[in-house]
Amino acid sequence: MKKPCIEADLVPTLIPLLESRDQEMLLHAGRAIGRICYDNHDLQEELVKVGVIPSLVRILTDYAESEPLVHVALLALYNLADLDTAKEALSETKVAEQLVRQLRRAENHERLEIVFEVLQALAENDALKVQLVEAGVPEVLSELLLRLQGSSQAEDTCIVKAASDLIVSLLLGDGNCLRMVQLGVIHQLLDLLEKHVQSGDTSVQHAALSALQNLAIPVVSKVQMLEEGVAERIETLLRSESPPVQFKLLGTLRMLADGQADAAEVLGQDPMLLHRLVQWCNENDHTGLQGEANRLLASILHHNRSQEVVKAIQEAQGVRHLVSMTSSDDAATQNEALSALAVASAIDLGDLRREIEEDKIKETLEKLCSHSNANVVKEAVTTLQVLRGETPH
Repeated sequence: MKKPCIEADLVPTLIPLLESRDQEMLLHAGRAIGRICYDNHDLQEELVKVGVIPSLVRILTDYAESEPLVHVALLALYNLADLDTAKEALSETKVAEQLVRQLRRAENHERLEIVFEVLQALAENDALKVQLVEAGVPEVLSELLLRLQGSSQAEDTCIVKAASDLIVSLLLGDGNCLRMVQLGVIHQLLDLLEKHVQSGDTSVQHAALSALQNLAIPVVSKVQMLEEGVAERIETLLRSESPPVQFKLLGTLRMLADGQADAAEVLGQDPMLLHRLVQWCNENDHTGLQGEANRLLASILHHNRSQEVVKAIQEAQGVRHLVSMTSSDDAATQNEALSALAVASAIDLGDLRREIEEDKIKETLEKLCSHSNANVVKEAVTTLQVLRGETPH
């Protein structure tokens, strides 16, 4: 029946009815438009062009307590939200405030899921992303995570995953990250991970881990996370036997240590962590995990540069893995290894010389001096100069 309705120009006739004050009329007009336009891209674009977006937001605003009308408006937004033109139109309305209102009052999973779907689509637009944060979406996500973290119901797990995914989408700029950290979102994500690492729900684990990794990037949130003991909690979680989870946790630790000498020192003087890292450096069955363990070792040395950390990594037999990293196919990985070796050589040359000679690092470095990547050449030359007792220039 859709085709004859479209051909008869029924949709343009129905649009003005969305301005009606009669709730029955609104409900039936909204349902009819939704059904006729479902899965029809051209018609949906036409709807946006003739101004359906402000009408839908008005329904959400004026009839926020009417379940049937809210459902119709949300369903329509869900079908239109992927269109760039719809996002543009929505950015000129107060839709963010209304979606927060509906998130707070949602009493069933179906309603929560449709609001999350709309939010996820809108978060792809930078202007809307800012509006969603300002309207209080992070606070509602924090409340939701807190409320659902003890639940093992499948529906609650879906909502937790959706909330974690949305956190990743909303992380625009350092201010948003810090706001999330200050709301306690980090510890809620870690609580979730502790629970789901035991139950083995990988979808929630990966969503929460992605959110954690993104939160650990800006310097302002790194500092706060370190002060709140996040590094120690991540280390506890490393007991998980899942290589993909271990991989992401190591990546988060590496981001926390990036530029943070104190964090690198704490990690670099934890014998248990160093022992595990060296074990993972030998993990040939999981190359991603192996690579991340190597990179974290190099990062700890590069960002701390203390004699105690060099000695601890030596005692854990980590230096030979840094040497192996220099022959990686990836220039960035080679750079990280060379930089760490240069630091270690400058600080603790006496103990290291024997190890470096055994691993034939000089021959490797001399080869790298003719590498195609200029940064690799620079780091190789610097490390060689340090090993020969020359002053790097």
